[in-house]
Amino acid sequence: MRVLITGITGMVGSHLADYVLANHPGVSVHGTVRWRSPRDNIERIVNKLTLHHADLRDLNSLIELLEAAQPDRIFHLAAQSFVTTSFSAPADTLHTNVIGTANLLDAMRRTGCRARVHICSSSEVYGQVGMDEVPIKEANPLRPASPYAVSKVGEDLLAQQYFFSYGLHVVRTRMFTHTGPRRGAVFAEGAFALQIAEIEAGRRANPMRVGNLESVRTFSDVRDAVRAYWLLLEKCPAGEVYNIGGDRTMKVGEMLAMLKGMSRCPIEHVVDPALLRPSDVTLQIPDTGKFRAATGWRPEIPVEQTFRDLLEFYRGEVQRRAI
Repeated sequence: MRVLITGITGMVGSHLADYVLANHPGVSVHGTVRWRSPRDNIERIVNKLTLHHADLRDLNSLIELLEAAQPDRIFHLAAQSFVTTSFSAPADTLHTNVIGTANLLDAMRRTGCRARVHICSSSEVYGQVGMDEVPIKEANPLRPASPYAVSKVGEDLLAQQYFFSYGLHVVRTRMFTHTGPRRGAVFAEGAFALQIAEIEAGRRANPMRVGNLESVRTFSDVRDAVRAYWLLLEKCPAGEVYNIGGDRTMKVGEMLAMLKGMSRCPIEHVVDPALLRPSDVTLQIPDTGKFRAATGWRPEIPVEQTFRDLLEFYRGEVQRRAI
């Protein structure tokens, strides 16, 4: 079997590559990179991968990619995935995520690629929900509250359309918050862990700076998430959409308190108005019953371990940068 992971150098893509190599040794793992893609996340396994230069914005490069890789399964994870950035660069976000996904799906149509393909949408498509709408089901209305969320609605619906129109074996996910080692510092928990590690190392002074601490999130570990993605293409029928998420719901402030409790020194924090979004999604609690019934998947890694591993990752990063 040949597996193609777009965005293989990112947090999720690299963990998915790790998972496949560790658990499915007969599978050939291919991934997309660009000339400027940082490869820190895959440097330990790069000699076990086949990497292809391709850009979602360039249809011809994706046609050449599919002809070279000849994948049986595609995990489409590449995206402009930073919500805050999408407010300052909405057109870039839409171009990368919507046009990029259209290019990939159309490259499949043009080349006759019959791979099973996972299109990674997001829980952000649901926007702000009321207490009477949680836990959020797949049939909940889509009310995107950021350009990023709009782009993910576009990806989601394009995937559905290519299934209806061309019979592509497309399965969509709306993944709720997932994190762990390699989480970018542009995300709340990554930014918290990095700042704590820097304060511990004497490279930053207290207090650390934070954004909205009142938002409610349901957390899962990225290593559980990639296991879910593999099961998705193993067991789920084409044309369907699934919520995936963990079992632990808390305010962002509670997550911060957990990380601070793992620190090696006292940590203070202040809210920085510059870190508050023009509009925010403050309530995300998923109903994942449909996916769990289809696959038998359950999260296995407790969030305490997730955040401990995230903090250890950033301790290592801070030490590495000091050398």
